[in-house]
Amino acid sequence: MTPKVAAFLDSSALATPFLALDLEKVADNYAAMRRALPTAKIYYAVKANPAEPILRLLAGLGSCFDAASIHEIEQCIAVGAPAAAISFGNTVKKPSAIAAAYALGVPLYAFDSIEELQKIALHAPGSKVYCRIAVNNTGAEWPLSKKFGTTLDLARDLMLKAGEFGLIPYGLSFHVGSQQTATDAYELAISEVAMLFTDLKAAGIELKMLNLGGGFPIRYQDDVPSTDMFGDVIMHAMTSHFGNDLPDMLIEPGRAMVGNAGVVAAEVVLVCRRMPQDERRWVYLDIGRFGGLAETEGEAIRYNITAGSGATGPVVLAGPSCDGVDIMYEKTPYRLPLDLQAGERVLIHNAGAYVTSYASQNFNGFAPLTEYYL
Repeated sequence: MTPKVAAFLDSSALATPFLALDLEKVADNYAAMRRALPTAKIYYAVKANPAEPILRLLAGLGSCFDAASIHEIEQCIAVGAPAAAISFGNTVKKPSAIAAAYALGVPLYAFDSIEELQKIALHAPGSKVYCRIAVNNTGAEWPLSKKFGTTLDLARDLMLKAGEFGLIPYGLSFHVGSQQTATDAYELAISEVAMLFTDLKAAGIELKMLNLGGGFPIRYQDDVPSTDMFGDVIMHAMTSHFGNDLPDMLIEPGRAMVGNAGVVAAEVVLVCRRMPQDERRWVYLDIGRFGGLAETEGEAIRYNITAGSGATGPVVLAGPSCDGVDIMYEKTPYRLPLDLQAGERVLIHNAGAYVTSYASQNFNGFAPLTEYYL
């Protein structure tokens, strides 16, 4: 928690749940990413937190943007980002969204199937395209390889087709999984896609760009490698496999840009013992799986959660809705004060990413959490 957020929370009697986020920390994270990978272009993953103050700040710092929808593209342009600085990074896009992005001047489009490539050729003719490769996501707390990406062999065929369709076969991309805690995941992925660069060059296509995706982690409960460590591993792998002929590098940090800048304040709704034989108390908060904590599915992202002081005991943490799956942590051991009562405040740390953007709209009548950007 930054001093600015701490002071805001201490002086605040605001209704919960709410997110308080320090924009200066976002700027610091951007600077740290620039230092770690100075030759890479940063494309902020808008989906992590699309709040206008964040987009405006990053646009002013010179960031580019990775957008997943036409609405995200329009949000970026509205804060002053040039269309040329936006990549339409979703590999599943409506034809109307592709056409709208093309009309706005967005130059770069992702794909991982022949069908998507055909849509881009029809609705964004002559555009630059890059093919997403499925790579190993081992080490990631939130894997992404099942839904997205294709094989190296199919990617080769698709990039050849791109030129035939009148598009510019510009580059390749991969994503090692969100909250990736293993630096060697990037090294392995780079080694795989570098071979395809060589194969395509032999076939007459000289690619210009490699998009390394996001995945850069933040600390929740356990230590993770630093941004500098990831930068060192990535640059060593790039020079090892590409030599002096480095392609343009793109990175798409989301969580690493905003996650550690924000804290969610929640209220305890109920504390009770559900089963006589279970020593754990159930603590129900006024935010849950549907209120923005979607990444607790499978207890994948394990936030640091604090409340009060004094002796603690084991708890199960659940949300306020009437849905039976609205349980954040039942297997992961959490402990909260033994005297915790309804009405007290609980803090969910490092929650600046993927909480507001995942929050449902009035499920069970609960409004999305309020946002404060400091």
